[in-house]
Amino acid sequence: MSNNAAYAVPQVKKTSATASKTTFHFVAGLCSGLTSAVLLQPADLLKTRVQQSQNAALLPTIKAIISSPHPIRGLWRGTLPSALRTGFGSALYFTSLNALRQGLAPIALASPTGNSKGAVSSSALPKLSNTANLTTGAAARVAAGFVMMPVTVLKVRYESSYYSYGSLYGAGRDIVRTEGMRGLFSGFGATAARDAPYAGLYVLFYEQLKRHLASLAESGSDNQSFKASSSINFVSGASAAGLATAITNPFDAVKTRLQLMPGKYGNMMRAVKVMIREDGVRSLFGGLGLRITRKALSSALAWTVYEELILRAEKHWAAQSHMPV
Repeated sequence: MSNNAAYAVPQVKKTSATASKTTFHFVAGLCSGLTSAVLLQPADLLKTRVQQSQNAALLPTIKAIISSPHPIRGLWRGTLPSALRTGFGSALYFTSLNALRQGLAPIALASPTGNSKGAVSSSALPKLSNTANLTTGAAARVAAGFVMMPVTVLKVRYESSYYSYGSLYGAGRDIVRTEGMRGLFSGFGATAARDAPYAGLYVLFYEQLKRHLASLAESGSDNQSFKASSSINFVSGASAAGLATAITNPFDAVKTRLQLMPGKYGNMMRAVKVMIREDGVRSLFGGLGLRITRKALSSALAWTVYEELILRAEKHWAAQSHMPV
């Protein structure tokens, strides 16, 4: 049996409404993004605080927040913009990624890799070639990132100790007043330079890891298959995120500085020069441990929730399509 067949899930007949499928991908992406954003906000906040200056060490930062009058509120500061950004960003990302993958599926399917009869179907998404996985991941992430960039800027400013905004509205009004609309897109170049390779590499690593892990998993009952698919997706998501994050962290460090102090750093090239001159090369890897931890957990959670929702929906739609009218 070919690798494609081993990963196959029941297909929905052409009579299924495309609009409803698109809506479900959007909702599934929204749910997955909100879940990871809320649970992992403290790690995201700490990453921002550590990256804002080379002198901002992790342990003193944690102690300062915990010793404040409201430590819980302090650790979850910026949850609303983070949830909006990650939730709707994930919804847009997964929806556009699915559309791109479905469009490329007829011409860029992964080549069969031998007998995978025992492999567990861990996904309802098309299995594309490495090049297609790389390009679709990058394109979908950059598009979603551009749409959500104003929320990203608000999130970073809100999390940082450099600013003391009282509300998201006040933060947005202040940015537009002092920096113009351009201020809401500060750091987009660095964000795109980070997100394109990160997302492309992530999808590439994720699909490869799923393929290898699925070939090792034993087939069983439906419940066991779902359990196995969840484990495969979670482990693959965490591992892929760790690898992609380590490679792209310098772009993330530059992006944070640009969004916090655009007047000082100006653009990507200038930011890199200033950071290296003032804080050394080490500054480009600030927050790496935190970012790997957060990315590994958030990606694993988001993709596992998303894939499980889609896989179950596809099976449900397939069952309905075979029911007598």
